[in-house]
Amino acid sequence: MSARLRSQASIVQKTAQRAAHGLMRRFDECGMLWHTWFVGTYGLRDSMPNRFPDYIPSPIDTLHVELPEEILALTEHLAQHAHNVWAQGRLAEGWTYGPVRDDEHKRHPCLVPYHELPDSEKQYDRDTALGTLKAIIALGYRITKS
Repeated sequence: MSARLRSQASIVQKTAQRAAHGLMRRFDECGMLWHTWFVGTYGLRDSMPNRFPDYIPSPIDTLHVELPEEILALTEHLAQHAHNVWAQGRLAEGWTYGPVRDDEHKRHPCLVPYHELPDSEKQYDRDTALGTLKAIIALGYRITKS
């Protein structure tokens, strides 16, 4: 490939990456889910700057944890609570509801009551709550209702 073609290919690649980054910002429904799918699908992770290249996440091993039914019942309550805490923080920072996420104007489509969230966002909050409950048990704690 000639130097000119390599240069043009590089320009096209950079333009596509910029466009992809713009898409991620504009079409992100409510946060990380769309971003994670897009990055995983199109392999853009390498094009994004990594401030901590040596960081390797090591979450608590919860694979062996099986939660009893009464603890599993907490998941939805904690998911709703997590959403409400997040929304309260955003509102305190001056964010408002907007049909499309807009960081510059502080608008977010998930600034709605929990029951109005898209199922994908509810599931994200449920997964976070469930992971937290499992981590508590994995660390040797017990959860009891008084």
